[in-house]
Amino acid sequence: MQSKNIIVIPARYNSGRFPGKPFKLVKGHSLIYRVWSIAKTIKHVDEVYIATDHADIQTHALGFGAKVLMTGEHSNGTERSFAALSLLENKPDIILNLQGDAVLTPPWIIQDLIDAMMANTSLEITTPATLINREQYSVMKKLKSKGEVGGTMVVCDKDLNAMYFSKSMIPYLRDDQIKSPLLYRHIGLYAYRYSALKTYVSLPSTPLEKLEGLEQLRVLENGKPIRVVIVDYKGHTHASIDSPEDVIRVEQLIEAEGELVPL
Repeated sequence: MQSKNIIVIPARYNSGRFPGKPFKLVKGHSLIYRVWSIAKTIKHVDEVYIATDHADIQTHALGFGAKVLMTGEHSNGTERSFAALSLLENKPDIILNLQGDAVLTPPWIIQDLIDAMMANTSLEITTPATLINREQYSVMKKLKSKGEVGGTMVVCDKDLNAMYFSKSMIPYLRDDQIKSPLLYRHIGLYAYRYSALKTYVSLPSTPLEKLEGLEQLRVLENGKPIRVVIVDYKGHTHASIDSPEDVIRVEQLIEAEGELVPL
């Protein structure tokens, strides 16, 4: 039977800021195992694969029962995910690219993306965003003024198609002209049709993509749509692990908020 919907978890060993990150233990479980465990709970998904170029990650993942696709070196996780698909005889309809460090991604957010793609077959790419308030916006703005690069904003049209993504705080707020402005923080998670993913990797890098360091801008700069799905963290905190220091914060969040899935 042909797999229709799959999740691919790209995992690389040689992270510039955190070598060996997939093996890092977070409250007793490796990072990659935690992300895979979240992916395995999603409904309407036929297979979950870990895509990697490192034999030690392959061995570790096979040890806890994951399916592994071995790839070469790639510039980003999306390109690694597409390369992994070349190893599959039957190409899936929907591919969800779940980053291997997205350890606190609530499963219901992943489910929302899959469900949106299944409900509307005209959608080519979907990505989530969460509504933030003025106070949260101000906190992000202050952190960025101190050199923090984390956190991406997205602005949308009336149909929730992305107009622009930026590491800068957009839109600009003029005092209190609008009491409750629509301020969306982007979450780096994507679901693609196979044809859209194939088109993406065939396109060269674009100026704004390079300037912002945001690969999704390659899609927008080529005039192709990305539908934003508004999601709710339901009291959980958005966080990923980009450096060894992040591990302590994530463990504290798990202690305070509980595990997202059984481990």
